[in-house]
Amino acid sequence: MTTVSGTFVGEREPAWQAIVDRWMFVGMAALITLAVLVGFVPDSLMKLDLLAEGRRPPLPLMMHVHAVLMGSWMLLLLTQTTLMATGRKAMHMQFGMVGLVLAPTLVLVGMALVPINAQAYVDWVATAPADLQAKADAQMQRSANIMLIQFRTGITFLALVWIALRARRLDSATHKRLLILATTVPLSAAFNRMTWLPTSMPESPLSGDLWQLVLIAPMFLWDWYRRGAVQRAYLVWAAWFIPGLIITILAWNTPAWQAFARGVLYG
Repeated sequence: MTTVSGTFVGEREPAWQAIVDRWMFVGMAALITLAVLVGFVPDSLMKLDLLAEGRRPPLPLMMHVHAVLMGSWMLLLLTQTTLMATGRKAMHMQFGMVGLVLAPTLVLVGMALVPINAQAYVDWVATAPADLQAKADAQMQRSANIMLIQFRTGITFLALVWIALRARRLDSATHKRLLILATTVPLSAAFNRMTWLPTSMPESPLSGDLWQLVLIAPMFLWDWYRRGAVQRAYLVWAAWFIPGLIITILAWNTPAWQAFARGVLYG
């Protein structure tokens, strides 16, 4: 007879397995934070250089707000996983209330940022250098496609966070995994900025999602090793992630989506 983790009843598990179980979520939070920094820091520095050269519009205030909110979410995730790993559950539950406000605020600001960025570009390109004006239509096409990713990301992220928070009392195993999985959903934006990675952009958004799978692979494989089965959180995540991915791929760059999105973005 064996336990869920695959060891025999009465057999003592190796100490290293207990250590991985305790600190795995801290490690995943740190890995996600690293992906965000690697994706966005060089891209932000490049934007500042282009701004100084007069080759892009000024960064809107909403972009700074979004960066602060995303940074706050990452800090909260790192804090919450560390608190649980160190046995401070009461403090973890207190900080959890911050997520109830931060998650929807982050989504609303992220969605609002898409038309703000698009309109800022349209306003700026009218007086931009001629070579940049010639690229205006391609940029508008790209913004319309990015809007598709943003809408899907916001809906999926918020749904997974909501399900995770509802599960926090009765199913803590699903709760903590879903919060990690929810946080990986927006990371296609970070992976798409890592120009040294193989990419399918701008023809298809698929590569950003595939790199998300690579990111969550350590947690999934460890859970499979310990449990011998797929934990419920991955099934919930897949139920939201896969349909959204299919819709995004089917609608990507189609005339119908381009017409709709440009109407929303540019009036």
